[in-house]
Amino acid sequence: MATWPSFLILFTFFSNTFSYTFTVINNCPHTIWPGTLAGSGSPKLSTTGFQLDSGQSVKLNTVPGWSGRIWARTGCKFDATGAGKCLTGDCGGRLECDGNGAAPPTSLFEITLDGANGQDFYDVSMVDGYNLPLLALPRGVSGGACNATGCVTDINRGCPRELQVLGEEGYQRGVVGCRSACEAFKSDQYCCAGQYANPKSCQPTIYSTIFKRACPRAYSYAFDDGTSTFTCKASEYDIIFCPYRFTTKHHFPQL
Repeated sequence: MATWPSFLILFTFFSNTFSYTFTVINNCPHTIWPGTLAGSGSPKLSTTGFQLDSGQSVKLNTVPGWSGRIWARTGCKFDATGAGKCLTGDCGGRLECDGNGAAPPTSLFEITLDGANGQDFYDVSMVDGYNLPLLALPRGVSGGACNATGCVTDINRGCPRELQVLGEEGYQRGVVGCRSACEAFKSDQYCCAGQYANPKSCQPTIYSTIFKRACPRAYSYAFDDGTSTFTCKASEYDIIFCPYRFTTKHHFPQL
C-alpha cells in the first residue's frame, strides 16, 4: 500500500509535465514575424507574436489537447510599444497577436494535438491565401510513420494578377501575397457559403486548382479535406518557412 500513493504522484507529475514542441524555423532570406493563435479552450503559447531573423529558430512548448494556428507575417514595422502593421499576416496591428488571427492572404499551419484516438491532426492551409512557402515536419514520432506536408512552391511567382498583393516602397517590390478567390471576389461560390456551404455544391474552381496543382498536400479550398489533413503521433513539429529558398544546414524532405 505504501507504494501506491507514490505511483499516483509520479504518474500525475509526468502527465502534467509532458509537452509537445513546435520548432519555428526561418529559412527565408529576410526577417519574418511568426504569429500564433490558440483555438477555443486551448491555452496561449508562451508568445503569440515575435520577430525571427533569417536563419534563426525558436522552440515553443505546449500541452496535449492544444489546437491552433501558426503563421508568418512579412514586411512588419513595430514601434517600441509593439504597435505597427505588416504587409501580410497582420494580426490586429500588434507584435503580439494576443488572440487575433492572421489577416489574409497567409499560409497557415493548423494542428490539434492528442485528438481522437490519441492522434494529432494537422494541415497546411491556403484557404486564406498564401504569403510564404511553408513545410510542416513531424519529429519524435511514435506508433508508425508520419507525413510531412506543406506548400513549398513560391505561388507568388505565378499568382493571377487579380489575386496579387503587391509590396510597398522600401520593403519589397513585386508580389508579396496571393489572395484566395474568396477574399478577392467575396462571392458565396468561392467562399463555400450560402447555398455552396457543403462539399457537394462547393467544388474546386479555376483559382483553387492553381493552388492545388502547385501544392498537392495543402488545403486549397474549404472542403479539400481528403488530400490535405494528416494524422500522426509525434512529440515535436518543425514549422519551416521558405524551406528551399537558400542554402541551409537543415535537411528537409521533398513533397
